[in-house]
Amino acid sequence: MDFAAIKGVISDMDGVLWRGDQPLPGMHDLFATLRARGIPIVLATNNSSKSQADYVHKLRQMGVNGVNEQQIVTSGTATASYLQKHYPPGTPVYVLGGDGLRHILTRAGFTIVQEKARVVVVGVDFNLTYENLKRATYQIQAGADFIGTNIDATFPLPDGLAPGAGSIIAAVATATGVTPQIMGKPAAAMFDAALDVLGTPPCETLMIGDRLNTDIEGAMQAGLKAALVLTGVTSLAELAASGVQPDGVYDGLPALLAAWS
Repeated sequence: MDFAAIKGVISDMDGVLWRGDQPLPGMHDLFATLRARGIPIVLATNNSSKSQADYVHKLRQMGVNGVNEQQIVTSGTATASYLQKHYPPGTPVYVLGGDGLRHILTRAGFTIVQEKARVVVVGVDFNLTYENLKRATYQIQAGADFIGTNIDATFPLPDGLAPGAGSIIAAVATATGVTPQIMGKPAAAMFDAALDVLGTPPCETLMIGDRLNTDIEGAMQAGLKAALVLTGVTSLAELAASGVQPDGVYDGLPALLAAWS
């Protein structure tokens, strides 16, 4: 890969920068290297459980300063933008997801309700209950629109791969027989939003991700360069069997930065 052509970076977070609350090797060096070279970065994640402010706070706790909320693009913010384009302010929305997603949608002007929703939004929910699954299912069956934040079937944690938003969305889709509208990677909306912040053309922008079917496939469809790191979801065996092939493959951020230097 021609790193000399890269003028901007979009990076996933879970499985690239950290697993759970544990920073991955090379995280601090990535930000320091880009800062030294004057290359802007946007962090784009399918994780909808946290707000932009939550991620800025998490980065600061891990010793990474200087990242602002505008540099954070999530499937939650992409969902809010979609709703603003298609529904009037105050539309009642039921959220099966985290508090961060509720906060984002409330700030976007929507009313969070427990019943009689016009829209049901489903994302990753680390406190998932059967009662909430039923509530989402019943309201979609009653005619509410069904929106999913992302298709990630798993979520990388320090002790393994846990069920992700895609698994929860699949349960609701199976129960209702309704196919959701999906907002997150690999859809173009998140990459477009990140490029708007960076101000760089796709051909001069690098996507760093750990998941072939979202980070890498979506980036390549959007015309970006794509680097896969093997610290998250995708394994070498899965890569070998896939029709999606990134521009570069690295064991982790240290190997990527070594190649870049």
